[in-house]
Amino acid sequence: MKSKEMTMADNQQQAPQFALQRIYMKDISFESPKAPEIFQKQWQPEVKLDLSTSNRPLEEGLYEVVLSLTVTVENGTEDSKETAFVTEVHQAGVFLAKGLDEEELHRTLGAFCPNILFPYAREAIDNLVLRGSFPPLMLAPVNFDALYMQAREQQSAQQQPEAVN
Repeated sequence: MKSKEMTMADNQQQAPQFALQRIYMKDISFESPKAPEIFQKQWQPEVKLDLSTSNRPLEEGLYEVVLSLTVTVENGTEDSKETAFVTEVHQAGVFLAKGLDEEELHRTLGAFCPNILFPYAREAIDNLVLRGSFPPLMLAPVNFDALYMQAREQQSAQQQPEAVN
């Protein structure tokens, strides 16, 4: 018969564990190809946001998650648009995730961790834009759970064999 201490230790090892270990900037860039001429034009911005996430195991239960955001802002009318600026941020974090089943781990790394990283990436982009002498750019919140579910549905649809007539 196991002792009470051993049973508690076994339960602690099997219990799900999640912890943020570190948040850091992996890559960052800002370009304003039409400066300073762009500052002399009326400001009619069109903002395009591209985002992606990736993750990789570092060691047992430790993962790096990278949230990549690219913001391209064009200025002008439909007839005459110019790139005002492009900024890219790769916000990263190291996360401890143990005791999760495969689906929980995928969801944690694909939705929960990017959700933690997003405010840091959004602040970095806003700071870069301001330093570039452009008006503030506060990106709207992103529903990473919905994006994760959409990606999983697309993935499962691609894996299902096509019906034969």
